[in-house]
Amino acid sequence: MILDIDGLEVLFPFECIFPEQYEYMLELKRVLDARGHGVLEMPCGTGKTISLLSVILSYSLKHPHLVSRLVYCSRTVPEIEKVLEELKVLFAAYHQERKKPLDILAIGLSARRNLCIHPEVSQETDGRVIDGKCQRLTSSFVREQRQINPILPQCDFFERFESYGRDALLPDGVYTIESLRNYGKEQGICPYFMARHAIQNAKIIVYSYSYVLDPKIADIVSKEIPRNTVVVFDEAHNIDNVCIQSMSVKLTRTTLGGALRNLDTLSEEVERIKEQDANKLKHEYQRLIEGLKEARLARDTDLYLGNPTLPDAVLEEAVPGNIRKAEHFLNFMKRFVEYLKSRLRSSRVISETPPLFLTHISRTVCIERKPLRFCYERLRSLLSTTETFNITDFSHLILVANFGTLVATYDKGFMVLIEPYTDLNPTTLNPVMHLSCLDASVASKPVFERFQSVILTSGTLSPLDMYPKLLAFQPVLTVSLSMSLARPCACPLVISRGNDQMAITTKFGDREDANVVRNYGNLLSELSYIVPDGLVCFFTSYTYMESVVAAWCEQGILSKVQKNKLIFIETQDSCETRLALTNYWRACETGRGAVLLSVARGKVSEGVDFTGHYGRCVVMLGLPYVYTQSRLLKLRLDYLNENLQIRENDFLTFDAMRHAAQCMGRAIRGKNDYGLMIFADRRFGRVDKRKKLPKWLQDTMPDSNCNLSTEEAIQIAKHFFRQMGQPFRREDQLGVSLLTLEQVREREARRRAEEPDYGMDQELDYEFGENAELPEDTMDTV
Repeated sequence: MILDIDGLEVLFPFECIFPEQYEYMLELKRVLDARGHGVLEMPCGTGKTISLLSVILSYSLKHPHLVSRLVYCSRTVPEIEKVLEELKVLFAAYHQERKKPLDILAIGLSARRNLCIHPEVSQETDGRVIDGKCQRLTSSFVREQRQINPILPQCDFFERFESYGRDALLPDGVYTIESLRNYGKEQGICPYFMARHAIQNAKIIVYSYSYVLDPKIADIVSKEIPRNTVVVFDEAHNIDNVCIQSMSVKLTRTTLGGALRNLDTLSEEVERIKEQDANKLKHEYQRLIEGLKEARLARDTDLYLGNPTLPDAVLEEAVPGNIRKAEHFLNFMKRFVEYLKSRLRSSRVISETPPLFLTHISRTVCIERKPLRFCYERLRSLLSTTETFNITDFSHLILVANFGTLVATYDKGFMVLIEPYTDLNPTTLNPVMHLSCLDASVASKPVFERFQSVILTSGTLSPLDMYPKLLAFQPVLTVSLSMSLARPCACPLVISRGNDQMAITTKFGDREDANVVRNYGNLLSELSYIVPDGLVCFFTSYTYMESVVAAWCEQGILSKVQKNKLIFIETQDSCETRLALTNYWRACETGRGAVLLSVARGKVSEGVDFTGHYGRCVVMLGLPYVYTQSRLLKLRLDYLNENLQIRENDFLTFDAMRHAAQCMGRAIRGKNDYGLMIFADRRFGRVDKRKKLPKWLQDTMPDSNCNLSTEEAIQIAKHFFRQMGQPFRREDQLGVSLLTLEQVREREARRRAEEPDYGMDQELDYEFGENAELPEDTMDTV
């Protein structure tokens, strides 16, 4: 169907549309018109992705001078593939409507591990090993050596790409990761390098967060993306944590020991080069004297991403003289590593700001800030000069160099923390040095400043005002949409007490109480009897899950549950978890039914959808607060309080509720789906906690369902499943939760009749008309 979205014709590739999809399109169109950033929350399983793709594609086709590209960022490979499959449906609809295919290239990009087709390299499972073997076959100096010694191994797929793959443009269309692999096999061309090269011509790019937020990767992959691009962060509820992780570094004794071995290897290589080909080092020295001209040129032409590790002030300088020569730089790094080793010998906890750390290192070993700031770039140059084809062998030294560059670059937003003991093992000496990023905007701010429109979207972004504070940007629109339902398919319940009327909670001091553990077990046992097929139970942490499951085993509760359903457990081992999930799905398919014991913030809570009978009930046992005794967390909470005026309790509650909502969203993956959602903790019933849940969850949670005992909840659940077991047809949704084109037009006519006309349509038509004068900031990109 073709929709009129506030004056924009949008092709939607289905015959009917959900009301919230239409509202979502209207809000998204307003963000694009304003050429600003937006925060949009839409219920889980209501077609957010296809709605977003339809509007942005239509907008870019009508106004190519305003929106030239779409960069869609997701977190996992399955989510990336899902987006590309939706794009295929949309492109097919355009083909059918226009009677010709779209002249647009849409491509998904992933790591070598997912795209490599080399018969030997692709057999490896470790991504770092694959990267190293690929570099051994494709590095420029290795290929030069091969001209002298032809028997050296090579990658035929890469050689064909170098021969004619750069000049041969990838045909228009949508390329998933699997279709890229297949196309590469057909053409005999490496799909990884082909995809990297094709990004320059692609109108739609789908890849992971790190390609935009991690400065080291973004500067290589995404630096040529123009300003008038719309960047979408899907499933953005954890984007602040992703930003912090990309800018934080952790050093241990093992890391520093490996760095010293790397330095010894490089020293031997430098000595060998001095004897055989001293001109290599002379050319590098001359290059470093001239400074970072390429980086300055990239920035001046608006192609530079704003790499946080190299601010503008750094780009104006050449590499300091005392580290230009290779042997001087290696001695410099050895002194730095030895200093870090001496700091790890501390028997007490130390926390320092970067300026304090730099003052101490200057007084102790005479290492100044300026050369330390350049050590990451200097190391990268040296590795290139020495023709190191396996960068992964130098991962320890690269980590130390990154630590040095970050600590010397930023005065605020970071903290150096030295812990002689870890939180989980406070008796065994295991020193760790953290350079912890406390401010998520260090990584995100360059993205918001560079691109015209950045959209944060997810089903669990409430409260919406928290993300602009954490990421330091001013949105032009924040909106949370509810879910229209033809039947009450989502049934959230808050259980505050057991059948013995004892309060149930995981509040510290009460969580280990025998009555609480027993009541949680009784709840799971009774649910396993009445819930059909799959039941997913989330704990607050792995430690708490282990202690509770052990207690249930002693009390005989697990035996009761196993009479009704099989039990599978998520662990911290990814292989074990994958096996547990496979058998869980198999048990649900065969009709035996299963219970999956999982953890909030774990692998299952984030990336796995329990569609249909795989997740008829989701239980959250307790409020999933993060481990509050972590020193890193305390440092971040202090920073948020002092700099962003976000109180400790507000942030902890916000973080806990977004993860609880994310767990609950695993159950409802569409309007034909249904599921029981149980919040088993008395604190969920408080108004201040419930207000932090997404609007679509609040609207389906009446006050009468917010203070239940286990027995009362079981009775409501029985009634719910009887009701959901009745026949439900598509016709029952029409006009309520599913709209035809005529019904959409009727609703839009009523909406426009109720709203006053301020002449906005005429203003927008004039502003975005074909002959409209472009704003100054878009002229260069056009």
